[in-house]
Amino acid sequence: MPISGYTFLCRFDVLEEDVPRRFEVEGTPVSVVLTGDEVFAIHDVCSHSAVSLSEGEVEGCTVECWLHGSRFDLRTGKPLDPPAARPVPVYPVRIEDGGVYVGVVSRSDG
Repeated sequence: MPISGYTFLCRFDVLEEDVPRRFEVEGTPVSVVLTGDEVFAIHDVCSHSAVSLSEGEVEGCTVECWLHGSRFDLRTGKPLDPPAARPVPVYPVRIEDGGVYVGVVSRSDG
């Protein structure tokens, strides 16, 4: 069943613990991470070097950019280590009827 304002991404049971998965939602790259008992959705482009965060390592509630080592908080998108200084967007996630849904607002500023 569709959830207003949210896009279906996948079934919950296809997510692997601490393994980011990349999706495109209305042209927006999104990395989805299951860690602990929570699912997070974060913009899938590092704010420092424009590489995919879904190719990085997850530890706790962070994902590390594989290129220069900046870690981002999956809850807030804030960088925890240099060289990244700008946060990346995070998106609300809902789990309903075994499906993973994300609320992504298309960015008009490119």
